[in-house]
Parts: sequence; structure tokens; C-alpha cells
Amino acid sequence: MSEAEQIPAPAPVLDALNGTNGTDALNATAKFVATTEGTALAYGSLVVMALLPIFFGALRSVTCSKSKNASDIPETITSRDAARFPIIASCTLFGLYLFFKVFSQEYVNLLLSLYFFVLGILALSHTMSPLMGRIFPESFPNKQYQLLFTQCSGESRQELLNYEFDTKNLVSLIISSAVGVWYLLKKHWIANNLFGLAFALNGVELLHLNNVSTGCILLWGLFVYDVFWVFGTNVMVTVAKSFEAPIKLVFPQDLLEKGLGASNFAMLGLGDIVIPGIFIALLLRFDVSLKKNSRTYFYSSFLAYIFGLGLTIFVMHTFKHAQPALLYLVPACVGFPVIVALFKGELTEMFSYESSQEVFPGSPRLTSFPTVSGSPASLARSMDAVSTLRRDTT
Repeated sequence: MSEAEQIPAPAPVLDALNGTNGTDALNATAKFVATTEGTALAYGSLVVMALLPIFFGALRSVTCSKSKNASDIPETITSRDAARFPIIASCTLFGLYLFFKVFSQEYVNLLLSLYFFVLGILALSHTMSPLMGRIFPESFPNKQYQLLFTQCSGESRQELLNYEFDTKNLVSLIISSAVGVWYLLKKHWIANNLFGLAFALNGVELLHLNNVSTGCILLWGLFVYDVFWVFGTNVMVTVAKSFEAPIKLVFPQDLLEKGLGASNFAMLGLGDIVIPGIFIALLLRFDVSLKKNSRTYFYSSFLAYIFGLGLTIFVMHTFKHAQPALLYLVPACVGFPVIVALFKGELTEMFSYESSQEVFPGSPRLTSFPTVSGSPASLARSMDAVSTLRRDTT
């Protein structure tokens, strides 16, 4: 595939896009050649945007498990969940492939736009809530509300939606709704990135691996998934050029020439942020559990992520071909902390650590990927797929 024919890839793939969108890129008669400055700015911005939700999401993951608000309680991923996820993701990806083959791309993307419009508003609102708490003075009349939907009654009653919020949250919701309308009408890359960052931060914060072994199962399983669907078939490529949703971060390579109206994007899928991010967040919680006032494993895995992402960009730019970022991120993010643990003599301790022991007792266990509920806490759980599956709790 030549550089002019490259098309955007979904969450697991890092790629450079030459054209207004996937369809325009294929039909373009003139090949856009990015300047060195524009390329450096685009890739540098993507790296910074990828690091922000991982860093702050990991910090928020340490404290969110202590929350009594149902919308802030994390969901725990077990080894069984991790083993099933690559299979579920593969089925969903192939289902989308068939869906785009059978139905009109225009109508499918209309439904997806409405779907992510709602999810994006709630995710961005949840992300902004702590900031709103700092902006408004203590004298601000902050009223409390609760939205509760249940199914059945008595002992068989099930909560479908339990969301507690206040006046400050409503302000966040209004601002997020404005961004949502902007995205729905214009599909502007800045609105796309605001939603994408919110999804990524929510995912890193609220999806908790129960131990390091589970993290290794998840990461290596998705390593195989990523490599197979990118290099082994054209399914991911076909879905990529048809799928329009804020499941990726983008930055224009022609920003210096065309300003905010630029349209030739470099991009990074959210899966390349969230999947390594939840493993890095787990290592931060492990650092905290050691009570040594040190963040060795967090910083080593964080630096490993920077190294892996930089290597991905280097290989992609050198060979002018889309790369599955997890091919480079997984060995780096798993290998670096393991080597550190070997040198420190804490390998057994690291693999015996159970994150679920520090989770609030009422925390649900994640038994389906991805899941969507009505609270902002569950919004970033649809990274690589559009699917609503059955959710069980312990």
C-alpha cells in the first residue's frame, strides 16, 4: 500500500492520513506531502495527548475505588475477562465489517454519530467534574440529585441506572453538550479529541485489572489480535475507512499551512492508550501498596510506553506503512517493569499483588467487554467496538 493510498485505522493502529477522510484519501488525485515541521508537530502532539489520560487517569484510579458514588466505582477485570476480550473484540470487529458490507455506510455512521454523541457528552462531563469543583466557590448553592432506574421489584430488583450528581455536574453537562453539538454538526478534529481524551481518561481511571497476571493475559492477547487483524486480513482496514467516531486522537500535519481548518491527519487509536494505560495504572496502585514512598514501577512503565510509542512512530514513518502500535507497546510496557522487579527482587511480590483487595467492597466485577450503562463512569468502555453485552455483578 503506497503512502497516498493509506487509510485511517481504528483504535489499535497508528497511521498517517493523507486526505480529508478515508474516502477522500482513496480518491485523492494529488498526494499531500507533509513538511518536516508539520510532521514533527503532529506526532509530538499525539504523544503528549496520549500521555495525559494515562498519567492523570492512573492517579485518579488510586482514589476512585474509595468512592461511594456508583458512577465512580471502578469495574474489575479478571483473568477470565482478559482471556475472552480478544475473542469478543474480534467478533465485534468482524460483525462491523459485515454490517458495513450489507448496510449503507451513510446510515450506519449516522447511528454511530448519535451513539457517540451521547457517550461523549457523559464522558466529558464526568472528566470535567473535578475541575468544576475547584472553579466554583464554596458559597455556590450546590444541590444534590439522584437519577435511579430499576427493573423488577423486591429481591429480584436490578439497577439499570444509578447516577448521583449535583449542580456543578449540570454545568459540566451543559458545556459537554455544547461540545457534542459541535462534534455532531462539524466533526471537527478538536471536538473529536476532546471526546477521545475523555473516553481514554475514563477508561484508565475506571477499568481496573485485578492483578499483574491478568494484565499480561490482556495485553498479550490483544497483541496477537492487533497483529492478526492489521497484517493478516483487510477487515480492520475496511472498517477503518468506513467507521466515523471519536475512537482516535488526531492532529493535522498541515496545521502550519492551513490553521484550524487543516485536514491531513496523523492519528492514534484510543485502544493504544487505554489498554497499556490500565496496566500502568495497576502498577501505580502496586507502588502505593508497597508504602515505600516510591513510584518506581509506575515511572518505569510510563517511560516504557513513551519508548514503545516512539518506536511505533519511527517504524511507521520509516516504512510508510500503518503499524499496530501494540506490537511495540506491549513488550515495552510489560518487559520494563518485569526487569525492574527482577533487579529489585520483588517479582514474586508484584505478581502476587491483588488490586481487588483495595477496591470498595461494592465494586462490580467486569464480566463483559465492552459494556455501556447510563453513568459517565462506564463510558470509556467502548474503545474498539460498538456493542452492548450482558453485565453481571458479584
